[in-house]
Amino acid sequence: MVEEQNQHISTARRARTQTTARRWPALLVLLFVGLGFPLAHVYNSRVKAFTLGPPDQLSRVGQIESFVQESNKDFSKFSHTNETHAALPCLLCHRRENNSTRPTLPGHMQCAGCHTQRFNDSGSPLCTICHTDVGAGKVKPFPALKSFGVKFDHAQHISRPAGAKFGCATCHRPERGGVALSIPARSNAHTTCYQCHAPSARSFSGNDISSCSTCHSPGRLSRTPESAGAYKVSFSHAGHGTGQGLSCNACHNIRADMPQSRQVTAPTPLMHHASTRAQSCMSCHNNKRAFGIENFADCKRCHQGARFYF
Repeated sequence: MVEEQNQHISTARRARTQTTARRWPALLVLLFVGLGFPLAHVYNSRVKAFTLGPPDQLSRVGQIESFVQESNKDFSKFSHTNETHAALPCLLCHRRENNSTRPTLPGHMQCAGCHTQRFNDSGSPLCTICHTDVGAGKVKPFPALKSFGVKFDHAQHISRPAGAKFGCATCHRPERGGVALSIPARSNAHTTCYQCHAPSARSFSGNDISSCSTCHSPGRLSRTPESAGAYKVSFSHAGHGTGQGLSCNACHNIRADMPQSRQVTAPTPLMHHASTRAQSCMSCHNNKRAFGIENFADCKRCHQGARFYF
């Protein structure tokens, strides 16, 4: 009987111990929450007291933040890839008033529209983007643009409404004594393109085609090659023109939706070892349409002096 009572007491004690152990985590959580709210209130009050100071203090803080941000920027050149700048239309800053191919820097009006506060401070590093000496008003020369690609679609320029005078000769002119045809590139490209892309010019569909973005977009600049393999085999465009009843389409075909370097096809500049499956010099020079390779007396028509090539 006594043993049963002792066993009952031991069981009750163990139950109370387990219950107390389970209550401790809950008590600690309540204690933490109870103390956390007052501490958080005090902390927030101090933070507000620091950040919501007098207006002059806020102004000083803003100036310090602005100074720190500007000190990390490169003001040696203008950034077209800046997120804000990239969202603006080209004509907002680059206003074309004539067909001059020499680019000029935008005036203060274009920049001050967004950077009013900076323009009120002659010591702002923003001024060094365009000026070498702000006080004297000395301006930097127009920088070389190497961060813009050029897009041109031959198919879009050839397919025009009936009656429009437009063809290969509009852009490609004989040069090197008629041996080669010019390829618009560098400043020469602007001279050629501005024949149609004049200020306020519009396409046949009514779109503005005078803006920089008509031909240019941010990206790596890839120069258009101004040479061709055909020039190395004494080929002459002057000898393959209208006098022989030939047009550009006799040798070149326009392919739409192709990369710029592959938009215009060209014959293989070979006569003796060209593939019969491709268009080449041999396609015409077959002793039927033009002189060929059967008569050795005709060799000197292409091979002579310093221009002799195997």
